Amino acid sequence: MLKDCRTVWANCLRVIKATIGEQSFRTWFQPIVPVQLHNNILLIQVPSTYFYEFLEEHYVEELKRAIHQELGPDGRLEYSIVVDQGNAQQKPRTLNLPTARKSAGPAASSTPAATAMATSAMTASARNVAAASVAPAPTPATLRNPFEASKTIERDYLKSQLNTTYTFENYIEGDCNRLSRSAGLAVANKPGTTSFNPLMIYGGVGLGKTHLVQAIGNHIKATNTDKFVLYVSAEKFTNQFIESLRSNQVQDFANFYLLVDILILDDVQFLSGKDKTQEMFFHIFNHLHQAGKQIVMTSDRPPRDLVGLEDRLLSRFKWGLTADLQSPDFETRMAIIQNKMQQDGIDIPPQVVEYLAHSVNTNVRELEGVLISLVAQSSLNRREIDLEMAKQALRHIIEEVEAEVNIDFIQKTCAEYFSVPLDLLKAKTRKKEVVTARQVAMYFAKEHTSHSLKSIGHHFGGRDHSTVIHSVQTVSDLIDSDKSFRSTIIELRKKFAGR
Repeated sequence: MLKDCRTVWANCLRVIKATIGEQSFRTWFQPIVPVQLHNNILLIQVPSTYFYEFLEEHYVEELKRAIHQELGPDGRLEYSIVVDQGNAQQKPRTLNLPTARKSAGPAASSTPAATAMATSAMTASARNVAAASVAPAPTPATLRNPFEASKTIERDYLKSQLNTTYTFENYIEGDCNRLSRSAGLAVANKPGTTSFNPLMIYGGVGLGKTHLVQAIGNHIKATNTDKFVLYVSAEKFTNQFIESLRSNQVQDFANFYLLVDILILDDVQFLSGKDKTQEMFFHIFNHLHQAGKQIVMTSDRPPRDLVGLEDRLLSRFKWGLTADLQSPDFETRMAIIQNKMQQDGIDIPPQVVEYLAHSVNTNVRELEGVLISLVAQSSLNRREIDLEMAKQALRHIIEEVEAEVNIDFIQKTCAEYFSVPLDLLKAKTRKKEVVTARQVAMYFAKEHTSHSLKSIGHHFGGRDHSTVIHSVQTVSDLIDSDKSFRSTIIELRKKFAGR
């Protein structure tokens, strides 16, 4: 078998060498190692993901033509990509992936559209998920389930990991979330077929990101019972991948995620700085997206601010729709409280409801926590909920909110960091160092507080909302283009995160 695969590959190399330059041949084809020939599929090992992508983008037609000539029209090519070089005690770890299209030979590239498809890296590799392994593709029942390590996978009984209490019916709509909710409902009704693929929902802590994306998953499950919907946090995804490396089951890990019809990845910012995990997610993303599967993600910040994620991932995040969640306004907070009262059968006087909605203006989670606290106190003390009880319950929360990051703290921190007088942040001066400090402070004020753009401008010497928008955009652009400036933002963000 080994001799056959070497012979076939040697013959392929002769065909390819006749069509490309000597230098290109030495660089891109001599390092390739033939691994196995099985069921008319030739498996070749390449040294890296970049190597694989370059071959797929620039030499896929030459490869397929050679395979077709050696193995016939049904011949196929697959790659074994080295994802971990290993060491003296451990062999390198590899991941097997198919070439861009299942078929080989001239017939496969007879039209311009087909040629364009072939020369785009991994353009249609997920159309045949069963081709993800060089041996006969493992059936779901033979794969290890990363969510239940002791069990193999049974396709009909895969768990979605969703919380069934998160639905669109109990997700209160307001100006703060209308776009995100509408986009989520569109995706839930037609997963994988809208232009919102991927759908990225971003926003601060406690604003309802997890509720919304799980509502999408629950709606799809209810209306498309044949679809495999999977919710997973980026942290769990990372831990599963690390475990698959440790147990030498990377291929099983990849194949499991290729079974998914709707992938919901929560807190994608957790992948920051984790290069190998990002590489795996990149391949999974490509396969699912090209197969018409739906991808939904959440983040605590917009894609442009996700420092530590590879550009190729960030560019894919922007293929679909990115929508944000804002802090709920007063009317939405009132509606959230009333909905919770109705759900749980709680009776709260109108003046108390209004007081709560006015006082807790940070996020939904905080608001619901206050309600739980009130109900507990009412039950334990055997007394009706009234305004005095509400004030007592909120006393420590309001103190905590005041201790959190506010505009005054942001201004003071930025002024000290950039070594400019604090009062100049509110003055009319256009000195470069002051302007930079002011713009960065406005950027963090928008990121860390619930103040409106108009309110932020007011805190900076009465500037209008358009000035705030310009400042935020300027800082965002510099984060993308200036590595030194990006480091500055990371340092400052750590100062605010510690509050």
